[in-house]
Amino acid sequence: MEHKPYVLQFKVRDYECDMAHVVNNSVYMNYLEHCRHEYLKTVGIDFSKLVKNKISLIITRAEVDYKWSLVSGDEFEVSAKIERVSKLRFAFNQKIHRLPDRKLVLEAKIIGTAIDSLGRPHMPEELDKISNQVTATTA
Repeated sequence: MEHKPYVLQFKVRDYECDMAHVVNNSVYMNYLEHCRHEYLKTVGIDFSKLVKNKISLIITRAEVDYKWSLVSGDEFEVSAKIERVSKLRFAFNQKIHRLPDRKLVLEAKIIGTAIDSLGRPHMPEELDKISNQVTATTA
């Protein structure tokens, strides 16, 4: 079954731009992370609850392809779609599109896992459920 990506809209703020007057590369990672966190909230995954239970969600790999630069004042949307890539790993496939023309700005695959209080990989039940909804077509 195909699931639609979660989408969140933003507007570039002046202080997010570098000396070349474009969004600094590191700021895009913040946009992606915020979208992932908001998405997880909508599916019932509470970071504070996980932390209280000594479970940490961590990023193990980030593949980012920058296609176009945003500038101050640009409106854009960030999408996130989760997939299961292995028994203990999940990935968020994410895109950033400038609005209103939907020009592709960035594509990313953010791979992560969860670890328990001993630092061992652990898949929380709630994350297991949502990440199993979509399985990877390529490893």
